[in-house]
Amino acid sequence: MSVEQSGAVTDAEGAGEATAAASALATSYPVAPGYRLNVRSGPGTSYAVVRVLAEGARVRINCQTPGTRVTGPYGTSSIWDNIGNGQYVSDAYVRIGSDGYVARRC
Repeated sequence: MSVEQSGAVTDAEGAGEATAAASALATSYPVAPGYRLNVRSGPGTSYAVVRVLAEGARVRINCQTPGTRVTGPYGTSSIWDNIGNGQYVSDAYVRIGSDGYVARRC
């Protein structure tokens, strides 16, 4: 492979990485402004808080599941968003643009 071809491959790989990053950003959702959101170990308010998201955080939703009914800035919902292994947030605090499921069920 010549130097020019090698550079072309590198540019294509860089474009692929940029597309993947843009795709990840497109599938993340903002937490309601002004809130530090509790992340819980399961889909409900009775589960332990495992961490707290900072104001202005965005989350990627892996899957969604029913749980404790919660009222938040985006309405009342019993949908909980899985954002990581053993990490759930109430959908009532995440702006997903829908009152229903936007991801597969857990």
